[in-house]
Amino acid sequence: QVQLVESGGGLVQAGGSLRLSCAASGRTTTMYAMAWFRQAPGKERDFVAAMTWSGSSPYYADSVKGRFTISGDNAKKTVYLQMNSLKPEDTAVYYCALRTLSQATARAHEYDYWGQGTQVTVSS
Repeated sequence: QVQLVESGGGLVQAGGSLRLSCAASGRTTTMYAMAWFRQAPGKERDFVAAMTWSGSSPYYADSVKGRFTISGDNAKKTVYLQMNSLKPEDTAVYYCALRTLSQATARAHEYDYWGQGTQVTVSS
């Protein structure tokens, strides 16, 4: 079992920045791919960004490309999402996810573990 705990959400004005963190604990030897998803009220959970610990290039949803950066600290078992130039449409609950297979994917159902989510609100 793996536990994921997100932090770093909050309220920010449009154009501002936030950094989300996702700390993993438990059976972290099976961590292969990590991702961030988000879900706005009344909408489906959408892919934001994903990476693997193997060093392959991360990839992003088109809506956040150039503004968000996913990174990880393997020693700390922590994944980050740096969010810059935030827009009101970025408002959502952001979830960290872990996949125990080696390839990252943008499909939520292919992830095995999820955090509880952290709220990000961007005011206009």
